[in-house]
Amino acid sequence: MSILDVAFVKGFVRMCQDGWEQGWHERNGGNLSYRMKPEDVKAVKGFFTQVGDWQEIGTSVPGLCGEYFMVTGSGKYFRNVAADTADSTCILEVDETGERYRICWGLVNGGRPTSELPSHLMNHEVKKAVSGGKHRVIYHAHPANIIALSFVLPLKDEVFTRELWEMMTECPVVFPQGVGVVKWMVPGGREIAVATSELMKKYDVAVWAHHGMFCSGEDFDLTFGLMHTVEKSAEILVKTLSIRPEKLQTILPQDFRDLAEEFHVTLEERFLYEKH
Repeated sequence: MSILDVAFVKGFVRMCQDGWEQGWHERNGGNLSYRMKPEDVKAVKGFFTQVGDWQEIGTSVPGLCGEYFMVTGSGKYFRNVAADTADSTCILEVDETGERYRICWGLVNGGRPTSELPSHLMNHEVKKAVSGGKHRVIYHAHPANIIALSFVLPLKDEVFTRELWEMMTECPVVFPQGVGVVKWMVPGGREIAVATSELMKKYDVAVWAHHGMFCSGEDFDLTFGLMHTVEKSAEILVKTLSIRPEKLQTILPQDFRDLAEEFHVTLEERFLYEKH
Protein backbone atom coordinates (compact mmCIF):
# COMPACT_ATOMS: atom_id res chain seq x y z
CA MET A 1 0.00 0.00 0.00
CA SER A 2 1.21 3.51 -0.89
CA ILE A 3 0.59 6.63 1.18
CA LEU A 4 -1.27 7.88 -1.90
CA ASP A 5 -3.91 5.18 -1.30
CA VAL A 6 -4.83 6.60 2.13
CA ALA A 7 -8.28 8.21 2.06
CA PHE A 8 -7.38 11.69 3.35
CA VAL A 9 -4.39 11.92 1.01
CA LYS A 10 -6.61 11.04 -1.94
CA GLY A 11 -9.10 13.69 -0.83
CA PHE A 12 -6.35 16.31 -0.48
CA VAL A 13 -4.99 15.55 -3.95
CA ARG A 14 -8.44 15.62 -5.53
CA MET A 15 -9.19 19.03 -4.01
CA CYS A 16 -5.94 20.45 -5.40
CA GLN A 17 -6.82 19.10 -8.84
CA ASP A 18 -10.37 20.47 -8.64
CA GLY A 19 -9.03 23.92 -7.74
CA TRP A 20 -6.55 23.82 -10.63
CA GLU A 21 -9.30 22.86 -13.07
CA GLN A 22 -11.41 25.80 -11.89
CA GLY A 23 -8.57 28.16 -12.87
CA TRP A 24 -8.00 29.37 -9.31
CA HIS A 25 -4.30 28.47 -9.11
CA GLU A 26 -2.19 30.18 -11.73
CA ARG A 27 1.51 29.26 -11.53
CA ASN A 28 2.20 28.54 -7.82
CA GLY A 29 -0.81 30.51 -6.54
CA GLY A 30 -2.85 29.30 -3.60
CA ASN A 31 -2.38 26.77 -0.81
CA LEU A 32 -4.24 24.06 1.09
CA SER A 33 -3.86 22.55 4.55
CA TYR A 34 -5.62 19.74 6.41
CA ARG A 35 -5.52 19.08 10.17
CA MET A 36 -5.20 15.33 10.42
CA LYS A 37 -7.33 13.07 12.62
CA PRO A 38 -5.64 10.58 14.98
CA GLU A 39 -6.63 7.74 12.66
CA ASP A 40 -5.07 9.61 9.73
CA VAL A 41 -1.77 9.89 11.60
CA LYS A 42 -1.90 6.21 12.48
CA ALA A 43 -2.52 5.30 8.83
CA VAL A 44 0.56 7.13 7.51
CA LYS A 45 3.10 7.09 10.36
CA GLY A 46 4.81 4.09 8.82
CA PHE A 47 5.80 6.30 5.88
CA PHE A 48 7.64 8.83 8.11
CA THR A 49 11.10 7.46 7.31
CA GLN A 50 13.08 10.72 7.12
CA VAL A 51 11.79 13.20 9.69
CA GLY A 52 13.33 16.66 9.32
CA ASP A 53 14.71 19.16 11.81
CA TRP A 54 12.48 21.52 13.79
CA GLN A 55 11.85 24.87 12.09
CA GLU A 56 10.29 28.10 13.37
CA ILE A 57 6.67 28.65 12.30
CA GLY A 58 6.91 32.43 12.63
CA THR A 59 4.03 32.64 15.06
CA SER A 60 2.72 30.81 18.11
CA VAL A 61 -0.18 28.33 17.91
CA PRO A 62 -0.34 26.60 21.33
CA GLY A 63 -3.79 25.26 20.51
CA LEU A 64 -2.22 23.02 17.88
CA CYS A 65 0.54 21.43 19.94
CA GLY A 66 1.29 17.92 18.72
CA GLU A 67 -1.06 18.17 15.74
CA TYR A 68 -0.18 16.89 12.26
CA PHE A 69 -1.05 18.67 8.99
CA MET A 70 -0.88 17.91 5.31
CA VAL A 71 -0.01 21.09 3.39
CA THR A 72 1.03 22.21 -0.06
CA GLY A 73 4.60 23.38 -0.57
CA SER A 74 5.92 26.89 -1.10
CA GLY A 75 6.49 27.59 -4.78
CA LYS A 76 4.77 24.36 -5.79
CA TYR A 77 2.11 24.21 -8.48
CA PHE A 78 -1.38 22.84 -7.84
CA ARG A 79 -1.33 21.37 -11.35
CA ASN A 80 1.52 19.09 -10.26
CA VAL A 81 0.06 17.79 -6.99
CA ALA A 82 -1.68 14.79 -8.57
CA ALA A 83 1.27 13.98 -10.81
CA ASP A 84 3.92 14.16 -8.07
CA THR A 85 2.33 14.44 -4.64
CA ALA A 86 5.56 13.66 -2.76
CA ASP A 87 7.32 16.61 -4.41
CA SER A 88 4.48 19.13 -4.14
CA THR A 89 3.12 18.52 -0.63
CA CYS A 90 4.22 17.48 2.84
CA ILE A 91 2.99 16.23 6.18
CA LEU A 92 4.29 18.22 9.14
CA GLU A 93 4.11 18.01 12.92
CA VAL A 94 3.74 20.96 15.31
CA ASP A 95 5.90 20.71 18.44
CA GLU A 96 4.80 20.82 22.10
CA THR A 97 5.31 24.63 22.28
CA GLY A 98 3.23 25.46 19.20
CA GLU A 99 6.10 27.51 17.79
CA ARG A 100 7.99 25.02 15.61
CA TYR A 101 7.24 22.37 13.01
CA ARG A 102 9.10 19.55 11.32
CA ILE A 103 8.45 17.79 8.04
CA CYS A 104 7.62 14.11 8.48
CA TRP A 105 6.91 13.22 4.85
CA GLY A 106 7.00 14.82 1.41
CA LEU A 107 8.82 17.70 -0.34
CA VAL A 108 11.23 14.98 -1.41
CA ASN A 109 13.13 17.31 -3.71
CA GLY A 110 13.53 19.99 -1.06
CA GLY A 111 11.57 23.09 -0.16
CA ARG A 112 9.35 24.37 2.60
CA PRO A 113 5.64 24.28 3.42
CA THR A 114 3.48 27.04 1.96
CA SER A 115 4.68 30.58 2.65
CA GLU A 116 1.19 31.18 4.09
CA LEU A 117 1.85 28.61 6.85
CA PRO A 118 1.46 31.20 9.68
CA SER A 119 -1.95 32.21 8.29
CA HIS A 120 -3.04 28.61 7.89
CA LEU A 121 -2.00 27.51 11.37
CA MET A 122 -3.34 30.58 13.17
CA ASN A 123 -6.65 30.09 11.45
CA HIS A 124 -6.68 26.36 12.13
CA GLU A 125 -6.20 27.22 15.80
CA VAL A 126 -9.15 29.64 15.75
CA LYS A 127 -11.46 27.36 13.78
CA LYS A 128 -10.57 24.34 15.93
CA ALA A 129 -11.66 26.32 18.98
CA VAL A 130 -14.84 27.92 17.64
CA SER A 131 -16.05 24.77 15.84
CA GLY A 132 -15.35 22.41 18.71
CA GLY A 133 -12.72 20.65 16.62
CA LYS A 134 -14.97 20.02 13.60
CA HIS A 135 -13.17 22.30 11.12
CA ARG A 136 -10.07 20.67 9.62
CA VAL A 137 -9.52 22.28 6.20
CA ILE A 138 -8.13 25.73 5.35
CA TYR A 139 -8.07 26.67 1.66
CA HIS A 140 -6.64 29.74 -0.05
CA ALA A 141 -7.14 30.35 -3.78
CA HIS A 142 -7.24 33.16 -6.34
CA PRO A 143 -10.75 33.09 -7.90
CA ALA A 144 -10.89 35.89 -10.48
CA ASN A 145 -14.39 37.22 -9.86
CA ILE A 146 -14.12 37.71 -6.11
CA ILE A 147 -10.80 39.49 -6.69
CA ALA A 148 -12.42 41.75 -9.30
CA LEU A 149 -15.17 42.73 -6.84
CA SER A 150 -12.56 43.85 -4.31
CA PHE A 151 -11.72 46.71 -6.70
CA VAL A 152 -15.27 48.01 -7.09
CA LEU A 153 -17.13 47.25 -3.85
CA PRO A 154 -16.45 48.94 -0.50
CA LEU A 155 -14.19 46.66 1.54
CA LYS A 156 -16.86 46.06 4.18
CA ASP A 157 -18.20 42.74 5.46
CA GLU A 158 -21.79 43.97 5.25
CA VAL A 159 -21.52 45.08 1.61
CA PHE A 160 -19.77 41.95 0.30
CA THR A 161 -22.11 39.65 2.23
CA ARG A 162 -25.30 41.36 1.07
CA GLU A 163 -24.22 41.59 -2.58
CA LEU A 164 -23.16 37.94 -2.69
CA TRP A 165 -26.31 36.76 -0.93
CA GLU A 166 -28.48 38.57 -3.48
CA MET A 167 -26.94 36.77 -6.46
CA MET A 168 -28.08 33.23 -5.65
CA THR A 169 -30.88 32.13 -3.35
CA GLU A 170 -28.78 29.33 -1.83
CA CYS A 171 -25.98 31.66 -0.70
CA PRO A 172 -27.49 32.70 2.67
CA VAL A 173 -28.04 29.00 3.38
CA VAL A 174 -24.50 27.96 2.40
CA PHE A 175 -22.75 30.79 4.26
CA PRO A 176 -25.32 32.28 6.69
CA GLN A 177 -22.61 33.91 8.83
CA GLY A 178 -21.65 36.07 5.84
CA VAL A 179 -18.14 36.84 4.62
CA GLY A 180 -15.36 38.94 6.10
CA VAL A 181 -13.06 41.25 4.18
CA VAL A 182 -9.35 41.88 4.83
CA LYS A 183 -7.87 45.04 3.33
CA TRP A 184 -4.80 44.55 1.15
CA MET A 185 -1.77 43.37 3.14
CA VAL A 186 1.57 41.83 2.27
CA PRO A 187 0.88 38.06 2.05
CA GLY A 188 2.70 35.42 4.06
CA GLY A 189 3.36 37.42 7.22
CA ARG A 190 1.96 37.54 10.72
CA GLU A 191 -0.07 40.74 10.16
CA ILE A 192 -2.39 39.22 7.56
CA ALA A 193 -2.56 36.02 9.62
CA VAL A 194 -3.78 37.95 12.66
CA ALA A 195 -6.31 39.98 10.66
CA THR A 196 -7.72 36.86 9.02
CA SER A 197 -7.88 34.86 12.24
CA GLU A 198 -9.91 37.66 13.87
CA LEU A 199 -12.46 37.41 11.05
CA MET A 200 -12.45 33.61 11.24
CA LYS A 201 -13.84 33.81 14.76
CA LYS A 202 -17.21 34.65 13.17
CA TYR A 203 -16.94 33.77 9.46
CA ASP A 204 -15.90 30.74 7.41
CA VAL A 205 -14.93 32.94 4.45
CA ALA A 206 -12.48 35.82 4.28
CA VAL A 207 -11.93 37.85 1.12
CA TRP A 208 -8.35 39.08 0.77
CA ALA A 209 -8.66 42.34 -1.17
CA HIS A 210 -6.95 42.26 -4.59
CA HIS A 211 -5.56 38.83 -3.76
CA GLY A 212 -8.05 36.01 -3.29
CA MET A 213 -10.19 34.10 -0.83
CA PHE A 214 -9.59 32.13 2.37
CA CYS A 215 -12.09 29.44 3.42
CA SER A 216 -12.47 27.04 6.33
CA GLY A 217 -14.58 23.91 6.59
CA GLU A 218 -15.09 20.54 8.20
CA ASP A 219 -13.88 18.47 5.25
CA PHE A 220 -12.63 18.79 1.67
CA ASP A 221 -16.07 18.71 0.03
CA LEU A 222 -17.62 21.33 2.28
CA THR A 223 -14.64 23.68 2.04
CA PHE A 224 -14.30 23.40 -1.72
CA GLY A 225 -18.07 23.75 -2.10
CA LEU A 226 -18.04 26.88 0.04
CA MET A 227 -15.41 28.59 -2.11
CA HIS A 228 -17.11 27.38 -5.28
CA THR A 229 -20.44 28.87 -4.17
CA VAL A 230 -18.95 32.24 -3.19
CA GLU A 231 -17.02 32.50 -6.46
CA LYS A 232 -20.04 31.56 -8.58
CA SER A 233 -22.07 34.24 -6.81
CA ALA A 234 -19.25 36.72 -7.46
CA GLU A 235 -19.25 35.74 -11.13
CA ILE A 236 -22.98 36.44 -11.41
CA LEU A 237 -22.51 39.82 -9.73
CA VAL A 238 -19.65 40.74 -12.08
CA LYS A 239 -21.85 39.85 -15.07
CA THR A 240 -24.81 41.74 -13.64
CA LEU A 241 -22.78 44.90 -13.02
CA SER A 242 -21.27 44.69 -16.52
CA ILE A 243 -24.75 44.53 -18.09
CA ARG A 244 -26.43 47.19 -15.96
CA PRO A 245 -24.95 49.01 -12.92
CA GLU A 246 -28.37 49.24 -11.23
CA LYS A 247 -30.42 46.07 -10.64
CA LEU A 248 -34.05 46.18 -11.73
CA GLN A 249 -35.05 43.59 -9.12
CA THR A 250 -33.36 41.57 -6.39
CA ILE A 251 -33.94 39.60 -3.18
CA LEU A 252 -35.22 41.99 -0.50
CA PRO A 253 -34.58 42.02 3.27
CA GLN A 254 -37.93 40.42 4.13
CA ASP A 255 -37.28 37.75 1.50
CA PHE A 256 -34.07 36.86 3.33
CA ARG A 257 -35.94 36.67 6.64
CA ASP A 258 -38.51 34.33 5.08
CA LEU A 259 -35.72 32.19 3.60
CA ALA A 260 -33.95 32.00 6.96
CA GLU A 261 -37.13 30.83 8.67
CA GLU A 262 -37.79 28.17 6.06
CA PHE A 263 -34.23 26.80 6.08
CA HIS A 264 -33.66 27.20 9.83
CA VAL A 265 -30.62 29.47 9.57
CA THR A 266 -29.84 32.69 11.43
CA LEU A 267 -29.05 35.79 9.37
CA GLU A 268 -27.76 38.86 11.19
CA GLU A 269 -29.89 41.96 10.72
CA ARG A 270 -26.83 44.09 9.98
CA PHE A 271 -26.69 42.38 6.56
CA LEU A 272 -30.37 43.09 5.85
CA TYR A 273 -30.22 46.88 5.69
CA GLU A 274 -32.48 48.83 3.36
CA LYS A 275 -30.65 50.07 0.27
CA HIS A 276 -31.23 53.56 -1.09
